[in-house]
Amino acid sequence: MLVRVALIQMRMSDDIGKNVEKAASLLTEATKADANIACLPELFTTTYFPQSIGGRAPYSDEVPGRLSEIISELAGKHKLIVVAGSIPESSGGVLYNTSFVIDSTGRYLGKYRKMHLPDDECFWEAHYFAAGDLGYNVFETSLCRIGVLICYDQWFPEPARILALKGAEIIFYPSAIGSVSGISQEEGDWAEAWETVQRGHAIANALPVAVTNRVGREGRIEFWGRSLLIDAFGKVIVRADVEEGVFTGEIDLGHGPMIRRGWGFLSRRRPKTYGEIIQ
Repeated sequence: MLVRVALIQMRMSDDIGKNVEKAASLLTEATKADANIACLPELFTTTYFPQSIGGRAPYSDEVPGRLSEIISELAGKHKLIVVAGSIPESSGGVLYNTSFVIDSTGRYLGKYRKMHLPDDECFWEAHYFAAGDLGYNVFETSLCRIGVLICYDQWFPEPARILALKGAEIIFYPSAIGSVSGISQEEGDWAEAWETVQRGHAIANALPVAVTNRVGREGRIEFWGRSLLIDAFGKVIVRADVEEGVFTGEIDLGHGPMIRRGWGFLSRRRPKTYGEIIQ
C-alpha cells in the first residue's frame, strides 16, 4: 500500500499564536498535496529556548489539551493523520518534550515523551525537561501503525528496534537540529552523520523513516532543514532543502515486510545473547 507523507519544515518566531497558525496552515497545505500523514517539527510552538541554561519555557500545555483539540479538529476536517511534532507538556509540575498523534478522524491516539535529552552546548534540554516515562509506543491509526521518537532519540539504535518489534510500520522523528556558531565540527559533517544514522535505522529494521526539522537561524543555531523520507532499505525518497514548506513523497508499506522475509533482520535475532547491552 502506498502512503503519501508530508514533511513540514517551519521557521519559528517569538509569537506562539502565529507559530500555531502557521502549523495549521502548513497542515492544510499538506492536504492539498494529497498527503495521508503529516509531521510537524520538534517544539514547533516556540523558538528553541533550551539554547541557554536558567531560562523558562515560554509556553506549555497539557496533552491532551487545547492545542491537541485544535489539531484534532483540523485533522478530522481534512482526513489527515498528524504527528504533532512536539511541544512542552506540563504535567504534575513537570515539563516533558512531548509528541502526540491524531488520527484522520480527528481522534486523539496518544502521546510519546522524549526519552533521551541532550545536555550539550546550545542544546540544554536536560535542564528543562524530565526524561520520558511512557515507554516506546506504537499508535494504531486508520491507515498504518506509527512509531514516534524525537530528535536526540535518533542517535540511539534501541528505540527504533523496540518500535519495529512492537509492529510499527513507519517511524517519525520530529527534530530540531542544526549547526552551532562557535563550535567546530571536529568529528566530521554533523548533517551527513544525522542522515546516515537514520538511513541505518531504516535498513536495520526494514522500516520507513520520516524526519522533520526546523529551518532558519535562532541565536547561535542555524537549523539546517533537510527533512527526510527514507524507504525501508535506506533509500532517500525525499530530502528537503533549507526552506520553510511542505515536502511530500510516497512510501510503500509492503516494502519492509518483503525485505524482512528476505534478509531476516528480525526473525534471526538472538535475544539471549544480547544481555550485556543492559549491564
